[in-house]
Amino acid sequence: MDVFLGLGIAGVVLLAVALIFDGIFEGLFGGVLDGLFAGLLSLPVVAGFVAMLGFGGAIVLGTTDLGIGPAVVVGAVAGAVTGWLAWRLSRVLMRDQTDATPRGADLVGTSGSVVTAIPVDGYGEVMLRVAGQPVKFAAKSAVPLARGAEVWVESTLSSTSVGVRPVER
Repeated sequence: MDVFLGLGIAGVVLLAVALIFDGIFEGLFGGVLDGLFAGLLSLPVVAGFVAMLGFGGAIVLGTTDLGIGPAVVVGAVAGAVTGWLAWRLSRVLMRDQTDATPRGADLVGTSGSVVTAIPVDGYGEVMLRVAGQPVKFAAKSAVPLARGAEVWVESTLSSTSVGVRPVER
């Protein structure tokens, strides 16, 4: 039973290491294994298999009189199921996509308001909504704009500044 408990503990430790070094087995041998096993040799899968092999075998040995052979078989089946579940879960999580990061071109046509007055051909500041969040940008305009004026973004001058024009109603 000590061997099975040792395997179980080693699997849990390996799972903790997997959080840091996932994909190490697939990257071995200069990428020869790359894509060959489609994630089946990832550390979470191996750790789940080893942990359940150990703990499953220990449970069978501790609760029944079946012996080491059936304990290994039950542990291996439990390990295979756990490894498969870890593989499926990791594939689902890897497909999880986030929204695209907003780019400068996405600001064109956005409305906002002046928070620091903009002099003629000088810079002031405007507050725009980017991905639902208020963000302050440096702003340049061909005409002077007072604080509180509503503006439209005509162009992006850099990652932190925009060209604006007043909204005419």
